[in-house]
Amino acid sequence: MPDPGGDPSAGMRRHSALIAAGITLSRLSGLVRDAALAFFLGANVGADAFRAALKIPNLLQNLLGEGVLSASFIPTYARLLAEDREEEAGRVAGAVLGLLTVLTGVLVLAGVALAPLLVRAITPGFTGERLELTVLLVRIMFPGVGLLVLSAWCLGVLNAHRRFFLSYVAPVLWNVGILVSLLALAATTVLPPVQAAGWGVVLGGVLQLGVQLPTVRHVLRGTLRPSLDRHLPGVRTVLSAFGPIVLGRGVVQLSALLELAVASLLAVGAVAVLGYAQTFYLLPIALFGMSVAAAELPSLSVLGAADRDRLRDRLDAGLARSAFFVTGAAVAYLLLGRAVVDLLFGRGAFDAATTFQVAVVLGVYSLGLLPATAARLLQSLLYALDDARTPATVAVVRVVVALAVAVPLMLNLDRVVVDLTAPGGVVLADPGAGLGLSPAPAELRDATENQLRLGAVGLALGSVAGAWLEYLLLRRAVTRRAARPRIGGGTLPRLLLAGVAAAVTAGTVGLVLPPRPPAWLQLATAGVAAGLAYLLTAWWLRVGEAEDLLARARLPRRRAR
Repeated sequence: MPDPGGDPSAGMRRHSALIAAGITLSRLSGLVRDAALAFFLGANVGADAFRAALKIPNLLQNLLGEGVLSASFIPTYARLLAEDREEEAGRVAGAVLGLLTVLTGVLVLAGVALAPLLVRAITPGFTGERLELTVLLVRIMFPGVGLLVLSAWCLGVLNAHRRFFLSYVAPVLWNVGILVSLLALAATTVLPPVQAAGWGVVLGGVLQLGVQLPTVRHVLRGTLRPSLDRHLPGVRTVLSAFGPIVLGRGVVQLSALLELAVASLLAVGAVAVLGYAQTFYLLPIALFGMSVAAAELPSLSVLGAADRDRLRDRLDAGLARSAFFVTGAAVAYLLLGRAVVDLLFGRGAFDAATTFQVAVVLGVYSLGLLPATAARLLQSLLYALDDARTPATVAVVRVVVALAVAVPLMLNLDRVVVDLTAPGGVVLADPGAGLGLSPAPAELRDATENQLRLGAVGLALGSVAGAWLEYLLLRRAVTRRAARPRIGGGTLPRLLLAGVAAAVTAGTVGLVLPPRPPAWLQLATAGVAAGLAYLLTAWWLRVGEAEDLLARARLPRRRAR
């Protein structure tokens, strides 16, 4: 195993680059998948039902899958490998696999049987066709999502063996499964598009798990012994961490389900709009937050808290790397979000009104990108220090604050209607209601001909407030346990200056463009110019990531004064 305390950037950059490459392919295929869903479904009853139905069984994946296994299984498994105890590591991996398979199977059966109760509890605002369609889709999807939990076990094994690329590129096949089903079943009218997408979730789960199994079998080299043995020392360590981490993840998932529940009380299309906006929002978090955190977790697990200087160096390197990219993404979403959404989704059932609404929600979400990515790395450090309780506690506080901010804003903004063709553009759908904490009348919420209300913006604002609070609380915990992290690894002021340069450049280029230019033209001119301005300004200000990128183009590093 490489020295975890060596150059804090070399190994991290190599491993995070592999993870980012896999995640990039996965997320790009996800954009293609969502573009197909947008074409077939738009932001209507079917789109709401699909997004809601996928989120319900996804609770299983998120509670038992990648995040929990990474935090509970990888540290124990990686330490056994570092100590050359491969046989014991194989037994631990086999016991975790056996226990996980039994638990997942029971929960999948329960989810299919209890689908009507789950849907009514989680989406209280759904009635009629939306309710019935959501129940059907939950029953279809649950087994496919259960396979993703087992796929997460494969990810844990592969990451501990430093095989990062395959496990993070495997979700491409999940997206391929949905695309194939849409094109084969919906385009040929064998099934309605929304049902075809549901069966695609099952096909994708089979493909994502199947592609990883041969490599997992190879790296374990015959040491894997599937069992239900809970008494192995390593298994006891995993299970002792598993409970608090599931609690922490459970709070996060409870937040997602509560968000879905309150979103179901908004106008038709709000659930779908949130889903489309979150596709873009989660892209940089996955690419630059998850990749750095996942690459660092095995090394942080071995390093521990003994050497605060090395931990601080690793934290600064990781935070600086992710901050450079996500700050650039946030600037891009704020400046050109509407053009990005229009270019990728603006066709078929996805009209101009939906494009506008998704872009506004995305612009709000982008304000939380920086703390959300930083929190990923801070959580990994706490997990590596065997502290699973602090992230769980912080998650509870985050959920409470996010909902306290979101709900009053959401319910009142849902009465604000934007008419893109009217002078002034903004009217009240329910002018006599005034401010309050009650949903708009059902007849207004279900009026599918008028979907351009801004309730989803309130949910996004709550999410941003929660993300910043979570980062601040995790930073305090990490400072107390190990070393004081700096947001952006100390580069944030320089990155903000680079963002200002990008905004000025985009605005200047926009002055010479025609009114309402096509999305492709706006991105090819103002977008490219703003990106170059951000990169070159960051290079001039000696931001390490910008220097590394431009060094590949033979542009020299700036010398320190």
